[in-house]
Formats: sequence, C-alpha cells, structure tokens
Amino acid sequence: MALSHSIEARPIENRYARGWHCLGLAADYKDGKPHALNAFGTHLVVFMGEDGEVHILDGFCPHMGGDLSQGTVQGKSIVCPFHHWSWGGDGVCSAIPYTKRIPSKAVVKSWPVCEENKLLFVWNDPENNAPPPEVAIPRLAPAFSEEWGDWVMETWTINTNCRELIDNVSDMAHFAAVHHVPIDYFANVFEGHKATQVMVGKSLNPTAEGRLTTRATYFGPAYQITEMSGAMGGFPVASILLNCHIPITLNSFELRFGMLVRRLEGLSDEENRQVIQTYVRLIQQGFYEDVAIWDHKVRVDNPLLCDRDGPIYHLRRWYQQFYVNADEVADVTRQRRLFELNEGLALTPQLHHVFEE
Repeated sequence: MALSHSIEARPIENRYARGWHCLGLAADYKDGKPHALNAFGTHLVVFMGEDGEVHILDGFCPHMGGDLSQGTVQGKSIVCPFHHWSWGGDGVCSAIPYTKRIPSKAVVKSWPVCEENKLLFVWNDPENNAPPPEVAIPRLAPAFSEEWGDWVMETWTINTNCRELIDNVSDMAHFAAVHHVPIDYFANVFEGHKATQVMVGKSLNPTAEGRLTTRATYFGPAYQITEMSGAMGGFPVASILLNCHIPITLNSFELRFGMLVRRLEGLSDEENRQVIQTYVRLIQQGFYEDVAIWDHKVRVDNPLLCDRDGPIYHLRRWYQQFYVNADEVADVTRQRRLFELNEGLALTPQLHHVFEE
C-alpha cells in the first residue's frame, strides 16, 4: 500500500516581517486628521502635522490608554482625546495642559516612515533597527509622468496569513489552474531582499489579446512592483502593478492592489479613462480568484510538490530571512539564485529585477 503524505502546519511564530510596508497613497493621510492603523498585531495612528511630514506613532496614550486616532492634530502634534496630552511626531510628549512638568518617560514609539512614488511606507523591525540604505524603495518614474495615468487603488482585508500571498511568486502551476493562463515561460530570481518572477503566458482574460509578459519584483517582504505588457481592443497596453500588503494580525492582512497604465496615443482623455478602467477591472479579477482560494484552503508547511510546480521551497527560504534577526540571515540568501522553465518560447525575456536592465 502506498504511503500517504500528511499535511504539517506548525504554529505561526508571533513575529512580523522586517521591512518596508506600503500603506497606499500618501495623499490619503495628508488631510490634517488622525488615521487609525491596525497593523503588526497592534494599533497605530498616522497623522500629518503643520510641518508637512507624515508621522506614525503607537496608537494608545501611555497615560491612561486613550486612543490617539480619536484625537486631533494640533500644530506638529497629535492630542489625546482623553486628557489632552500632546505627542510630537518623534513620539515625545510635548505638552500636558494641567501641569508644567512632563514625566521623563512620556515617550511613545515613533515608527520610521518614508514617501516614494506617491505612496506611504512604514518600517517594521522587531529589533527596532533603522532601515539600511540598501532596502530603500526605488523611484518609479511612471508615477510622476504625464504620459501615465494616476494610481488606481483597491484594498481588501484577507483573513489568512500573508505567506499565502507570497507563495504566488513561485507557484507557476496555479496560473493555469486558477487564472486560466497557460504559461510559455516562467522564471524566478532570488537575490538579497529581492525576489523576481518573470512570466510569459496567455492574457489573463478572453477579452484581452495576445501574450502577456510580466516582470514582478518583491522589494522586501511586502512591496511588489510588476511591469506588464499586453493588448486590448487592438491597442498595446503597458502597465505597472502594485501588490502590497501589511499584516493586521498573524492570520489577517490588508492587501492593496494598484495600477498605473500608460496613456494610449490618439485617444482623448475620456477614451483613455474608459480603456484604463476596463483594463484595471480585468487584472483585478485575477486577484479576486486568488482570494476565493485563500478563503477556503489550509496552511501547509510541507507541500507535496512535483517537478513543474515552481521553486516554492526556495521561495520560502528567501522569505524566512525577514523573520529572523538581521545578523542571522544566511549568506546564501544574499547570493543570486535562478530557476527557469521554458515551454518552447523561442525568444525568452532577460532575467533581471524590475528597475534593472
């Protein structure tokens, strides 16, 4: 009798990935109001003071537990709604209205923040180290170009661990099974904090035409940029996909899916808007199909794989570097590793990360 393969799933470690996490459009947080953010198993507050800088602090006042996201922004500080203690963007208490002496321990955690590509990012590190220069978010020229449309963004809350999303980087077989995308060429490149998927296949939707070519790079554990070229309605379409997530708890995350689409020459602004909206809907549908699977599957630490499944175990070893202390990251993780499968494509894409030539 053949031996069966039993699914194994260890308890999820109570730790969140080290790296930059995207919170969506920076402009959404610049309205002079405090914004609640539930992330990394805790509660945070996001606000912009009169200095024009966006700040993120631990969201509960250490005085008596007031929710700072229910407070008000005054000057450069967020003011607690309970007793009106004021907290600056650096996390230091700047004023208490009924005393002249501020306790020396009146400090809340201030989280590192950066803004790039019109997006806002927060840095998470269980060791509380500052982000090293090599993981800086690369500038994306189309985000600032008049030849491209603005970001189109959608947000979902997904009730599963974020590793399920990351597995898609190497899960070649699911593209045909779930998205009905026969694959002609598939490759992964792992190098340092970057993981890239290069793919050539049939377009994601019957209403689109021709081959779809994508190059998708994760810059760290939670921010992926995809360069994609396809066609629709007889027009070639160039687009940039943003796939980013931030963990809420160990078993839930907020997924943001964004797109930039290059304006089509010869079309009016309204015609471009309609084409772009249609194209965005087609691509978003692919994410809906993934979510339907995640809603019903179980976590598997020891997947039973065959030779054409893609290098999922290698991907998970790459991903694990963000869940250990920085000085424990294995040297082999920093080295370039390549996996490639060609189903007969004569002219194969170059194997490099997004933003590289």
